Amino acid sequence: MARAVHALLLALRDLRSPGVLRILAASLALTLLILLAVGAALFFAARWALSHAQWLAGASLDMAGIVILLALIGASWLLFRAAAIAVIGLFADAFVADIETRHYPAAARRAVDVGWRRGAALAFASLTRLILGNLAALPFYILLLVTGIGAPILALAVNAMLLGRDLEAMVLARHPDQPRFDQKARWSLGLLSAAAFLIPVVNFLAPIIGAAMAVHMLHLGEKDDK
Repeated sequence: MARAVHALLLALRDLRSPGVLRILAASLALTLLILLAVGAALFFAARWALSHAQWLAGASLDMAGIVILLALIGASWLLFRAAAIAVIGLFADAFVADIETRHYPAAARRAVDVGWRRGAALAFASLTRLILGNLAALPFYILLLVTGIGAPILALAVNAMLLGRDLEAMVLARHPDQPRFDQKARWSLGLLSAAAFLIPVVNFLAPIIGAAMAVHMLHLGEKDDK
């Protein structure tokens, strides 16, 4: 955890970099656009389906639409996390290269260019893991709803595990010769990154912070091994 906290502090300093700020602005704009488009599509698709239900009409249909909207708002954290991590995967090569060039020039020189196809594949893999992982956990989320806090804690744990795996894959794509993170490092990375998504305002920076943390953790680990 100490390495993860050190990486977090370094990642927060990176937010002052013009290169990082440019990628943050572009990725955040694309993420919000995707989120709005997906949310609107789900809302109108669900409302269209309900309008064709013979047993709903008038006020009942309006109430169902409100319930759908509230459900989408409730799921916005998961939707935002999915869109944000997928989008940051598209910008991963340029983003990781910017941090490595400033902090770890030797590592930047030996890095492998990922390219947009590999970046898109990483983004798709991340999205797939998110959907499948949370679908697998859905019955347990439902069972734990009665506890009040059990479902959010489980969701945090599940998404911390998934997020740690996604961020690790992003940085190792440029350094395929490097070993994978150990379980403790991956968990710490995922937990701090997932927790950042829960904090208002900070959640908009969470994808960039998490990605920067992954870069620093990889290279801090190299230094520790020497």
